[in-house]
Amino acid sequence: MAARREVRQAALIISFEKLFLNDALEDIFNTAEESGEILVDDEVRNIVTSIFERQEEIDGIIGKFSDKRAVSRIPKIDLAILRLAIYEALYDDKVPVNVAISEAVALTEKYALDADISFVNGVLGSFAKKLSGKEASKQ
Repeated sequence: MAARREVRQAALIISFEKLFLNDALEDIFNTAEESGEILVDDEVRNIVTSIFERQEEIDGIIGKFSDKRAVSRIPKIDLAILRLAIYEALYDDKVPVNVAISEAVALTEKYALDADISFVNGVLGSFAKKLSGKEASKQ
């Protein structure tokens, strides 16, 4: 079984690639698998497929917490990272919210511009505050 960080990175790369292609996800998975450079296992497939199935909802959340940029104006790498982090925070029981955010910031540091780090961190920080407020009010 692959390490979670490797799964997350592969899901990000495939999600990012999908933002540029009209190809079906299955074709993108197959191309990635054939390259031998990107992990494509059931977990990666599930994460990426789930992100795109919930894209409208996730983008709505991003838009709500991105007060500086409309979703359509967010750099594609940042958008892919934000989608992955919000998906993990909301739908992956194995990933605590703070870990999803921390990993997203690490991916931003690796793949995006320096200015994007504070943007991604800010959007996810606001999202996490709202999320923890909702969870606290449920109790």
